[in-house]
Amino acid sequence: MFSKILVANRGEIALRVIRAAREMGVGTVAVHSTADSDAMHVRMADEAICIGPPSSTLSYLSVPAIISACEITGAEAIHPGYGFLSENAQFVQIVEDHGIKFIGPSAEHIRMMGDKITAKDTMKALGVPCVPGSDGGVPDFEAAQAVARETGFPLIIKATAGGGGKGMKLARSAEELETAFRTARSEGKSNFGNDEVYIERYLGAPRHIEVQVFGDGRGNAVHLGERDCSLQRRHQKVLEEAPGPAISPEIRARIGATCAKAVAEIGYEGAGTIEFLYENDEFFFIEMNTRLQVEHPVTEAIFGVDLVREQIRVAAGEEMSFRQEDLVVNGHSIEVRINAEKLPNFSPCPGKITQYHAPGGLGVRMDSALYDGYSIPPYYDSLIAKLIVHGRDRPEALARLHRALGELIVDGVDTTIPLFRALMEEEAVQTGEYNIHWLEKWLETNLG
Repeated sequence: MFSKILVANRGEIALRVIRAAREMGVGTVAVHSTADSDAMHVRMADEAICIGPPSSTLSYLSVPAIISACEITGAEAIHPGYGFLSENAQFVQIVEDHGIKFIGPSAEHIRMMGDKITAKDTMKALGVPCVPGSDGGVPDFEAAQAVARETGFPLIIKATAGGGGKGMKLARSAEELETAFRTARSEGKSNFGNDEVYIERYLGAPRHIEVQVFGDGRGNAVHLGERDCSLQRRHQKVLEEAPGPAISPEIRARIGATCAKAVAEIGYEGAGTIEFLYENDEFFFIEMNTRLQVEHPVTEAIFGVDLVREQIRVAAGEEMSFRQEDLVVNGHSIEVRINAEKLPNFSPCPGKITQYHAPGGLGVRMDSALYDGYSIPPYYDSLIAKLIVHGRDRPEALARLHRALGELIVDGVDTTIPLFRALMEEEAVQTGEYNIHWLEKWLETNLG
């Protein structure tokens, strides 16, 4: 086991890793920008080192600064959390070249799944169901027209290197195809430096279902069920729950086994998530995230496992502490992402926290780096907390979420807490009968 690891992140996920490492008796190093000198992850780690100014480009994304921090502190491994450098294959390669262990998959697997065309081709070859559409990239508009004739409308054009909803354009008819195609290429070029796109059939009212997988890098892998992430705004997840309200145990076992087999065959190491659109009892692969997900706590709640601890163990060369037969769903869990944003426009709202009170009680977990007097900096993502609840079933989890939201206090900045309090009253949320378009329509009606 490692004696010391460096956490190359900030906020709640950095705290999450530090806590897991401390329980394992592993020392931790926090890196931080000058804007995060008073951050909670800096206070909680065994050591802390400043790696640059507020700009993430010059601090949390600075590979030389992070490698130097490892060498200065003697950290043997790096946990990337999510975001920042967590899915940067070049960073992973540099880390490994310096004799430091990256806690996560190999550079090869990150590269493979980071390119969406390669990922889709790989998954198709491994027997994972994929959305009908182009075979690889679409080089020009004439080729796009050919795909449209074969697949039919509506279509979605996606940038190969896209993410977070950027480089995705919908074409409902032949008249819309050219504009959507050229816009997707332009956004891919400007946001990711790559204008290659591919085309898929657009599903009318799917759910967003993702399957949690975990491998040991030696050909052994398991799945830990699915999460439903269908409540989204502009392709950004807002609420996640596990297990999925629309997924039966039989369907869960089938798609889970397919995903576990796929990652086992490629020798995948660590945590990963295979994401699907789900409609009419059919799954269609969209991407694989080669890292820990923001919403991993709901999976931990229903299976009683610590995914971060498992990441560290497997990276240190130990065997997985569970087998597939050990993983039995227990109850229901829901997570809401609380952002420092001003409604109705969801504009970032940095500022000083004048009062913070976290909810408690049975089945309530709060992952946050907030404290009274903390100043949320304006330089980073607006996610400030995750409220996770667990109950014996979905109604009990919803009741706990409703109660916990009533207890939660975050004063001094605007947050999305009022949004979730309002959503708790909606029948579609109470019954779980929603799809990826439901929240956008609700926001248009209720927030304008």
